[in-house]
Order: sequence, then C-alpha cells, then structure tokens
Amino acid sequence: MENFKDQVVIITGASGGLGKEAAKQFAQKGAKLALCDINIAALNDLSTELAEQGIEVFSQPCDVSKEQEVQSFIDNTAAHFGHIDVAINNAGIDPKHSPLADMDTRDFERVMDINVKGVYLCMKYQIPHMIKQGGGAICNMSSVAGISGAPFMSAYAASKHAIIGLSKSAAHEYGRAGIRVNSVCPYITMTDMVEQHLKTLDNPEEVLAKYGKASALRRVAQPNEVAKVMLFACDKNNSYMTGQELVVDGGMTAV
Repeated sequence: MENFKDQVVIITGASGGLGKEAAKQFAQKGAKLALCDINIAALNDLSTELAEQGIEVFSQPCDVSKEQEVQSFIDNTAAHFGHIDVAINNAGIDPKHSPLADMDTRDFERVMDINVKGVYLCMKYQIPHMIKQGGGAICNMSSVAGISGAPFMSAYAASKHAIIGLSKSAAHEYGRAGIRVNSVCPYITMTDMVEQHLKTLDNPEEVLAKYGKASALRRVAQPNEVAKVMLFACDKNNSYMTGQELVVDGGMTAV
C-alpha cells in the first residue's frame, strides 16, 4: 500500500542506521526522497541504490548544526520537488560516555549543536514550506533517554529531552496550519552508531546482552522496527496524532 505515493520526504542523517532504513521504507511506500548527511560517500551510495530502483531522489551533503547548510538543503529540496510533505529529523550523535563531571565541555556543546540545534534549524526551515502548502508531518528522533535519565550519557539524555520539548512546542504552534509534529523514542537499536560504540568495549557481547535483558522482550531493537514507527507517525491516515512521543523500547520503561 503506497501511503506516501508522490509525497516528498526529507530525511536527515540518511546514510546509516535508522535514516537509511527509513529511506528504504518510505521509498517502498511510494515517496520521493530528499536525503542529507555529512558522510558524502555513503550518501551517494544510498542515493544511487535508490535511484536504480526507480525512486526519485534528491541528495545534498549537510551538517545540520550549520544554519546556512540546513537552509540550503531544505530550500533546494523545495525548489527541486515543488513541495515538502514529510520531514524525518534523524541526524544525531552519541558522545563518549562518561560521568557528567568528567565530560569535556566541548563534547557537551557538540552534542547540543547537532542533536538539538540541528532539529531546531531543520524545523525552522521546513515549517514555512509546509505552511505554504497547507500542512505536513514532522517526526523528530528522540530516545528513551529523552524520557528518563541515562547514567554516563547526560549530554545525550539532555539533548533528547530537548527534542521532545521542541516537538511538543512546535505541535502546539503549528497545529492550526495543518502541521503535525511528533517524536520517536527508541531503546537501544542496532545502528551503525551503536555498533561502533560496542567495538570500543572490552566485553561487547556481555554489554549487548545486558541491554537486551533490560527490555520486556529481552532484546534490543532493529532499525526496521523503529523506522516503521516513523512511517506511522507521518502517515496521512494518522491525522489526529500530534505532540506525542512514541516510545519504541520493547517494554523497557514498563519493567
């Protein structure tokens, strides 16, 4: 069922993990894609792969912490396709884990620049285009760390709490314009970022097993499972849900 047929979907952080999986699932549902990432080689590979499948794709390198780059990407997307229907603001980072007092201030600032300022900038330039066309749907990537504390991940948790606040505020401000804004809050998901983190540990298998046991389903999430929730959040048939955080955690916060 092509729920997103001919809709233009922006995805930031598109070249790996959740962004890449979301791009593939939206493509399967008939969407046209506007993709950005700082990993130019991976972005080009994904764009080529999708284009070879007959998907209409526009891609542009973009650092979401830099306002001019964000504005350029979004304005160029609108110029290329003529409209913007859906935005998946997914780009983000997870810094080196450490106690709060031991964290380098520069690491904290970098997390805020990318995770929080990035979402703010994306919505700042996406929303005017959506207002012009009478509506749209935005899904911002938060985390279960955004609804609870996260030991040794204070900067990351703070950034994900902030994303929920931005999303709820924007939902209230622009609901009358027909724009829905929600956030998705997954538990640990086997993305490239998580796999890279595990590689830095002495006991990755033990740690992964511990993560899994913390959920009611006794496992971590897979990217395709979280991407499906992104599509649900933005589906035009899901027309009355806005300002919500969709928790996809295998029951972790229920136990």
